[in-house]
Amino acid sequence: MEDVDIDRLTHWPVSIGKAAELSGISPKMLRHYETLGLLGDVVRTDSNYRQYNLADVHSLRFIRRARDMGFGLDAIAELVSLWHNRKRSSASVKRITQKHLDELAQRIEALQAMQRTLGSLMHVCPGDGRPDCPILDDLAHPAEPLPSLTKSGTKLYKPATPAAPRRNTPRPH
Repeated sequence: MEDVDIDRLTHWPVSIGKAAELSGISPKMLRHYETLGLLGDVVRTDSNYRQYNLADVHSLRFIRRARDMGFGLDAIAELVSLWHNRKRSSASVKRITQKHLDELAQRIEALQAMQRTLGSLMHVCPGDGRPDCPILDDLAHPAEPLPSLTKSGTKLYKPATPAAPRRNTPRPH
């Protein structure tokens, strides 16, 4: 069923369970978004049950889509505010999106570096019955944070040393 049909066929306002179902967001996250102020004031019944209207569900769908695109909660709060503001500047939206796109590029670069490192380690690991394992040797050494990512708070790491075959050092028994 299309969104228009759901909107038209639903008896508004709806409970938190129905709002969650219509928006694709769990009731727990819905409450969380409400406490963060992403929804504004939600109407409550005399029994203190939340009642969501069509605009609330559309906002929740917007939030869900923004989360699916990987935006953080601060950016989503800004985007929701801009979405509701008809006098907004699209430059503001573009600035937020460009920042997120740059962060995604950094994360992708870090993930690709991890993939290359793990691929190299897999290549040099004999994968036989012997205990020598370059993968474990590499994991046993402290990693250096990637400098370009520590600024943004992303916690992805590069290996401390290049992936090269190493021998286990004998351990005392």
